[in-house]
Amino acid sequence: MKGIVSICCFFSLLVLALAEEEVEDVLSNILRDRSHIDETLRLASEENAAENYHAAIQKLRKIYHSAVKPMEQAYKYNELRAHEISDGEITSKPMVLFLGPWSVGKSSMINYLLGLKDSPYQLYTGAEPTTSEFTVIMHGEKTRSIEGIVMAADSSRSFSPLEKFGQSFLEKLIGIEMPHKLLERVTFVDTPGIIENRKQQERGYPFNDVCQWFIDRADLIFVTFDPTKLDVGLELEMLFRQLKGRESQIRIILNKADNLATQDLMRVYGALFWSLAPLINVTEPPRVYVSSFWPYDYAPDTSRELFKREEISLLEDLNQVIENRMENKIAFIRQHAIRVRIHALLVDRYVQTFKDKMSYFSDPDLVFKEIVDDPDKFFIFKSILAKTNVSKFDLPNREAYQDFFGVNPIGSFKSLSAQCSYSGGCLLDKIEKAITSELPGLLSSINPGKAPPGLSSCEATGCGDKPKNRYRKN
Repeated sequence: MKGIVSICCFFSLLVLALAEEEVEDVLSNILRDRSHIDETLRLASEENAAENYHAAIQKLRKIYHSAVKPMEQAYKYNELRAHEISDGEITSKPMVLFLGPWSVGKSSMINYLLGLKDSPYQLYTGAEPTTSEFTVIMHGEKTRSIEGIVMAADSSRSFSPLEKFGQSFLEKLIGIEMPHKLLERVTFVDTPGIIENRKQQERGYPFNDVCQWFIDRADLIFVTFDPTKLDVGLELEMLFRQLKGRESQIRIILNKADNLATQDLMRVYGALFWSLAPLINVTEPPRVYVSSFWPYDYAPDTSRELFKREEISLLEDLNQVIENRMENKIAFIRQHAIRVRIHALLVDRYVQTFKDKMSYFSDPDLVFKEIVDDPDKFFIFKSILAKTNVSKFDLPNREAYQDFFGVNPIGSFKSLSAQCSYSGGCLLDKIEKAITSELPGLLSSINPGKAPPGLSSCEATGCGDKPKNRYRKN
């Protein structure tokens, strides 16, 4: 009897083993080939220009610290824009941000691009809302997870400014480091899905402000939808308001497209544009990619060739961001320098107007309140436009300076003509040299075959009148 039982157990185990092998064979057959990802992103090739890249980063960092940051500090620019550039942000890799409704495949797409399926650190996915944290996937020597509090405390990273959103948010921030060729060149950020149910919007931290922080620093933004979640609610509408001005970085993804027949897919594609049209008020809409981004093969009897081409186009788009990372950083620092310079010119104009309007019997508080409440009466902004060729679209709004001077007394600022020293020269000279010469020169040095952009004249940047260095003879 015991022998019969043993034989039955043996055959049961044999059947189970064969069944597991069959399941593995089936899974291996339905898993999608990922070789085109490595080919399109050129992950097998070595970075020959790594040394040149790091040298250019150090030059960019030096220009920022010597020419831009002194002006930021002198006129407290960070209190106007609340965007302080750290060394970690200058040296950071390009950031790719994933946004969209819950359970549309954001985490699955990251798992697919990195080949994380069945690995211990694959992002959890499911039909219900699964991602409740902001997850930063970045390169590291070994695979490990990092708490948000640790990420914010590390000054060598670019995430230290996130402390301002409070401890409740830092508990919802997590980092994952792993050795991966793609992560050597780019960082992925997965975000909690947008939930239109009002009760579930109470997240315990300023969700929209946190999204804005990541949006401002992202090089590429994938806004993901699937055929079942095309409706636009209040939270999604707010998100697109935050994306205003970043249209060139936005890519729309219609995911899980192989779940539909061709005719239904066309209807869904039209419905997606119909829903988003009021939110994206630009002449040229963002590029829309239609495919299914996850590890398994496309569903049968679907437009697999179309989906494959769309996927390769998206990978080429991502590769373009990676290859242009140095150019994008230089352009970002230059744009930031122009804004800092405009701010300094405006504060200088407020200072000069205040001094001109003050008399022996004047009340300084009343005089300055009149200037701040009605700057057009004293031609504050118009004088900057007339003398410097600054675009009116680049000027901060007037109300921002009411708040700015509410916490920064006018007496705490020197005029630009007083921001000069015998050995160091003038702050305005330095930042204008960086804008018109040093940054375009650095750009041309990393692209020897390309002519530097025509930004070396004051006509392009609006240099205007320069303060004289009172310590030097002309």
